[in-house]
Formats: sequence, structure tokens, C-alpha cells
Amino acid sequence: MNAIIGFIEKGKPFFNKLAGNAYLQAIRDGFLAAMPAILFSSIFILCAALPEVFGVTLPAELSSWLWRVYNLSMGIVGILVAATTARALGESFSRKLPKGMTMNVVSVMLASISGYLMLAVTEIDGGIDVTYLGTKGLLCSFIAAFITANMYKFCTLKNITIKMPPEVPGVISNVFKNVFPFSFSVLCCVAIDFISTQFFGVRFAESLITLFSPLFSAADSYFGLGLIAGAMAFFWFLGIHGPSIVEPAVAAAIYANVEANLMLVQNGEQASHALTVGFNNFIACLGGTGCTLVVPFLFMWLCKSKQLKAVGKASFIPVIFNVNEPVLFAAPIVLNPYFFVPFLLAPIANAVLFKFFIDVLSMNSFIYVLPWATPAPVGLFLGTGMAPMALLCSVVLIAVDALIYIPFVKAYDSTLVQEEAEKAVQGDVDGGQTADTEPAAIMVPEKAEPAEAATAPAEETKPLSVLVLCVGAGTSAMFANAVNKGAEEKHLPVTARAEAFGAHTDILDEFQLVVLSPQVQSRYDEIKADADRYGIKVVKTKGAQYIGLTKDPEGAVDFVVSESKE
Repeated sequence: MNAIIGFIEKGKPFFNKLAGNAYLQAIRDGFLAAMPAILFSSIFILCAALPEVFGVTLPAELSSWLWRVYNLSMGIVGILVAATTARALGESFSRKLPKGMTMNVVSVMLASISGYLMLAVTEIDGGIDVTYLGTKGLLCSFIAAFITANMYKFCTLKNITIKMPPEVPGVISNVFKNVFPFSFSVLCCVAIDFISTQFFGVRFAESLITLFSPLFSAADSYFGLGLIAGAMAFFWFLGIHGPSIVEPAVAAAIYANVEANLMLVQNGEQASHALTVGFNNFIACLGGTGCTLVVPFLFMWLCKSKQLKAVGKASFIPVIFNVNEPVLFAAPIVLNPYFFVPFLLAPIANAVLFKFFIDVLSMNSFIYVLPWATPAPVGLFLGTGMAPMALLCSVVLIAVDALIYIPFVKAYDSTLVQEEAEKAVQGDVDGGQTADTEPAAIMVPEKAEPAEAATAPAEETKPLSVLVLCVGAGTSAMFANAVNKGAEEKHLPVTARAEAFGAHTDILDEFQLVVLSPQVQSRYDEIKADADRYGIKVVKTKGAQYIGLTKDPEGAVDFVVSESKE
């Protein structure tokens, strides 16, 4: 098994490069930026639909108003994602332009919206068909965004612009500067739609859905769902945030299927599309990637190792809310041969079981979008419309995951128990620490120069603002809270703030130090390029080090102060 892990790890540079792909990142960041609108609309659909589950009929006017808010928010999500994806990709390209060259990101967003409308809108009876302005048009959103960002990049590099006399104010010159890239971007989308209409007799958005329907159907099969779930776990096992690679590839399907499921339920049919946002959040990632909801409890209840018991106690609450980095890096599970099989097998088993409940037991799939941090059994129950069958499904998934993990947890526990016993004997021989007094691995942060880090705060400390970044602002919040608590205890002028990657670009200049969680290591170069413009230092952390510091306020504040002075 160690040989297999070693072979897989050799491919890590390639997978890191894949995770850093600008287009995948742009799709993911675009969705994150649009997520408030998606969650906002979901609140109203829950208010409109859930009362019917309990036999309550809302007044017609209230129901109509709730559906109106939903339709005018979720119904334009394609437009929103076209803009946010274009902005993310435009910012990524802009960072790599030669010095002195810039791209107007706002203009990129506007051009992407215009191009998207050219691809997605169909005129009917003097009006427009809005079918593809929502989730059905997401593929068009990506295409419009990619075309627009590349066109602006090309025109900027080639200096294709309308040059104005020096006497013309800069504000007006900038307006004319963007005329060519804006026009080329939109006209390119017009040409694509024209070709589709001439050759296929339908607008591009409709032809695109037809083209990708077989692929979406394949992804919604037992094999496809298992592949998606297993791939997310595989990448995370290497320490690379798996969903960041896999979800962009199926983003259009997982959101479109939620809306399609809702329409099916409204028409009295079964919500049969398994591949949804909820599937990724609450089935394939039950308690986090690798389906680790059961792992901390197994550590606490079945293990004899002091280390694993400590890990279980420290990580079970975050894991309930789908934040599983504490157990991934503290056990550790990442790159641990003992956990390779269950970490991949549990998500695949969950995917197959969920599909079985839908196809054979006629359970509804997800019809609502809920925040990813919702406890998985709750998310499964609410997201599928509160059907009793969903409760049974949750119990089965948890039981199967436990059965898969137990043999491997016990084997790993036996190894650690033996190691701890050997350390205890060695401690007695040396007259040093025994196993009873040795701190668990989770509580020992890794520091490059511990002596310096320990003494640094004793010096005069200048005010320091720290930004902590991770993928979903889960563990970064834990780290930032530890820094703030440690600063308060030691009376240091240090403050920390947590953000999800992608939300940092507009606030970066407010900080003097950026700390990256292990989840976003693949984006170090991108973040550093942004930070260098403001003279801000960026610090990477290792898995056990990062998780250890979230539990050690004094160590966390010492770490950031020490790093800021180096």
C-alpha cells in the first residue's frame, strides 16, 4: 500500500497544476460569488414549498409573491454567473499581464453579460424566452465568460484600442479603450449563435443542452456518480482540495438538476436527478470529503490510542458541520496508507446507495439548495423535501460508512498504541516524558524555528492585521479565532480575519500578512502576485501545523507575529 501511495504522490505536481487551472478556478470562483443569490432564492422556495409538505396551503397572493422572488433571483443566475466567472478569469489574466498593462474587469463583466444574452435569449411573440437565463444557461455563461476574458486579454496585449489625443481626459479615454474588446467579444457570441441557428435551426443555448445531454445523463448514472465522488476523495487524499477540481466540471449539471427536480415535484412526478449540489455536499461529502462524519466518533469510542482519542474530541464538532480538515490533517488521513481504501470507498458507496434509494425506493432527490455547512443528515432531509425516506437514507449511509472505516481505524489504532507504548518505555529509560504526559500529535504545531517563534512576541509588536484564507472560510475562521484569542490573552495589537478564497481580492490591501491553509496551496503563486503589489507577505502552512495552531491561541499569535517579522 505504501508503494501505491508513493506512486500516486508522484503525480501530485500535475494535480496541483490542474487545481490551479485558470478556467476551473474561474468557474468555481464565479459560483462562489453568485452563491448569495442562489441561497437567497432558496430561502423563498423553501417558504413557498415546505408548507405543502405539512398540508398547509398558503394564500394565493403570498405564494405568488414568494415564487416571483425565487424566479427573479434563481431565474437569472445564468446572467450572474456569466458576469462573476468573467470577472474571476479577467482578474486572473490581468495579474499575468506585462507591467503597465491592465484590463478593465468591470467592462469584461458587462461584455460577458451582453455576449451571454446573445447566446441564451430567444425572441418569441414580440418578447423573449427566459428559459435559458437561469440554470439551464450555465454552459453559455462559461462560454461567454471565456470568450470575453480572452478577447480583452488579446486586445490589451496587442494594444488594439481607439487612441485618443493626450488632451482628452483619462476617464473618457478609458471608455474608448474598451470599445474594440467589448465589440469583438459580443460579436463573437453573435457569430456562434448565428452558426447554431443556421446549422441546427435552434439557438445556441438549446443546441448546447442537446449536445451535452448524453454527458449529463452519464454523469447521473451509478458509474458517473461513483466516479465523481471517488475523484473528489482521491484528490483530497493527496492534500489537494478535490471539489475545486471536480465540481467545476459538473457545475452546470448540479445546479440545473436541482431546478429540474423542483419542476418535476411541482408536476406531481419524482425528483429523479441524483447529480445535484446536495449530492456533492451531503452524500459524496457526508461530513466532508471522504465521508468522514463517522470518523471522529470511531476515534473517540473505539480507539485506545491517546492521539486518536484527542483527534476525535477535537474534530467531531467541525465535522458535523462538514469542516473535516481537523481530522484530515491531524489523524492524519491525508496520504496515510491506512485510510486510502475507506477514504475512496465510502464516497463511492454513498453515491451508489443514494442512487439506489432514488431509482428503486422512489425517494426524491434534492429539490432545494442549502448551505454546504448544514449538517449532512439535516441537509439530506430538508434538501429532498423532508421525506421520511430521507431519514432512512441518512441512517443507512452513516451505518455503511462506519462499517467501511472500522477495520482500517482499528488497524491504525493498533499501530499507534504500539508506538505510544514504545515511547512510554523509552521515556522511562531516558527519565523523560512518558506516554501519559506526551501531548497528542494534533496539539503540536509544526514551526520552522520554534525558539524564535516563542520569543518573538516578547519584542515590541507593531499593529498587525492578518488575513487567513481557505476554500470555504471554515478552517480559516478557526485559525483567525485562535489568533484573535491569543492576541487578546497576550495583549498584542494583532487582529485576524477569515475569508474564502476569491473574496480576498477587494480587501487584500487592508492586511500586512496572508496565511494560506493547506487547501489553497495550489493557488499560492496567484495570491502572491496579488499580495506583492501591496508589499504583503504570504505564508503557507502544513496540514498538521495549521490544524494544531487552530487549537493553540498562543502558538497561533506567536506564529503570525514571527512570520511578519521575518
